[in-house]
This record gives sequence, structure tokens and C-alpha cells, in this order.
Amino acid sequence: MAWVFVASLALPLQAKTPAPVFVLNSLDGNVSVIDPVSWTETKRIPTGKEPHHLYLTPDEKSVIVANAMGDSLTFIDPRTAQIQRTVKGILDPYHLRFSPDMKWFVIAANRLNHVDVYHWDGHNATLAKRISTGKTPSHLWIDSQSKMVWASMQDSDEIVAIDLATQTLKSRTKVGSVPADLFGTPDDKSLLVGLTGGDGVEVYDISGAQPKWVKKITTGKGAHAFRALGDKRHVMVSNRVTNSISQIDYVNMAVVAEFPGPAGPDCMDITADGKYILVASRWAKKLTVIDIATRKVVRQVPVGKSPHGVWTLDHAPRH
Repeated sequence: MAWVFVASLALPLQAKTPAPVFVLNSLDGNVSVIDPVSWTETKRIPTGKEPHHLYLTPDEKSVIVANAMGDSLTFIDPRTAQIQRTVKGILDPYHLRFSPDMKWFVIAANRLNHVDVYHWDGHNATLAKRISTGKTPSHLWIDSQSKMVWASMQDSDEIVAIDLATQTLKSRTKVGSVPADLFGTPDDKSLLVGLTGGDGVEVYDISGAQPKWVKKITTGKGAHAFRALGDKRHVMVSNRVTNSISQIDYVNMAVVAEFPGPAGPDCMDITADGKYILVASRWAKKLTVIDIATRKVVRQVPVGKSPHGVWTLDHAPRH
């Protein structure tokens, strides 16, 4: 199975215009496009049924929207917000990851209990293997060496490790209640696991053959999604039940700051200047903008039903 990706060239003048912010409206089957200057919704892009997560191609010329219930991927120009193409027949794409070496593209099939590993050559993706994992694979993380992909199993309370070179499952580890997003430290020694069914983040040592539990960091109820601050030291985690966002120092593995996160905070992005957190407030149908310096909500932008993924091309470093 292979698909061909078409990348569009951005005009020189477009680089001077701030890139839009994309917010996935999971229950509307579309994407809100937000102008980051006026902070207004300029349009909505129809995608497929239940878009949940999105990810940039390695060349940053396309943002991929994963339409989980629509069994499709929508490719959008991250600067012009124009649809480039739709790829159908991708089974249950819920969460996406490209490997750092750009050779692998991995998809978690949340409702179908498998992870798909694709070969990626920069233009085409070919299915290497479909791996049965466990109950309800949720989020993915790939190490900096592009050797191992980690996946959380939200309904069997596990994390699994998959060797990318051989596409084989290497380990299965029990974790806390309803694991969701994963974050690996840049040295590949620690993996942070957000526990949506608990009140914090579990830390595992992944430097050996088997993950070892290190500690739990209490953040808030419903710890769910991570976003690195971009300073190579801190990562944010959204606490969906407590309605807060915690800043974790992943050198000392401790919470060092707390931010408001109204109405079920979920996926986040950080603006390129490092000034703002952009977070989907799922229960309020809004994109919430939080000033990092003052730790206050500065604005909310109405979007669609059950906003989930948030992304902009003008972002702080991902790690």
C-alpha cells in the first residue's frame, strides 16, 4: 500500500504573514482556521468524520489531519489553509508521528487496536506492518534515534514499545489509569505518561531493555496532553478534569508552574515567540489563549464542537 504526497510551494510574500492556527472540531468533522493577529475564525475546512490529531510533514509543507472515523487523512497547506489532497482508506487514523530521521510514519488506530508502521521516503509512504497492540492505542512517541516507537493503551492501562527496524513489539508495561499522551526526554532516558484516569504523570526509565517505574508527578486530575515549552527543559501537560495546565521541569521531574486551563483543556501549541499557550477547551467550544508570563487567560476564540488538536506552523521548538 503506497500513497503519493503532493507538496505545495509557498510564495515568498506568504512567509511575511503569520501562519494561521488550526483547531480540529472533532464532532463537526472540520477544522477552524484562526487568524493569530485578529484572533478570529476566518473559515472552516471540511475534513472527515471525527478529526482528532494533526501533524506536519517533515518538510513542513503540509499539515495532516487524521480523520479517525472517516478512515482518511486530509492534507492542508499550513500557510494558505487550502486543502492539498485527501487520502482515503487509512484505517482509523487517530494519532500520528513521523520519526526524527524521516524514514517512518506511524499511526495509532484507536478503535481498531492496532498500530500501523509505514516506510517514508520523503514523498511516499508504504505500509510496512500492521501490529496488534492491545486495547485502544491512544498516543505515540518516537525516540530521538528513530529506533523505538512507544504507544499508550488507554483501556488496558499499558505502554508498549515497538522496534521500528523490525516492526516487532519489544515490551509491554503496566502503567496507571487510562494512559494518554507520551513525552520522551531528549536524552531518551525518560518517558512521561499522562494518566487521564488519575491525577498526574508517571515517569519511566526507558534506557534499558524494559521500562522501569521512577516516580509519579502529581499535576491534576485527567492529565492528558503534552507540549514541550521549547526551552529544552520544560514540558506542559493539560489536566482535563482539574481544568489546569502544569509546567514540568523534566530535568528535576517536578512541577514548577501552574496555569488556568478552562473547560477541559486538551491539545496545545506554543507560539514561536514563547509568549502564549494555545489550548483547545473541549467543553466550551473555544480556543483558549494563555499568557505564559502572567499565567492568565487573555482571550478565547469560539470554534466548533469538541475542539481537540491545535497546531500552527509558527510554533516554538517541539522539544
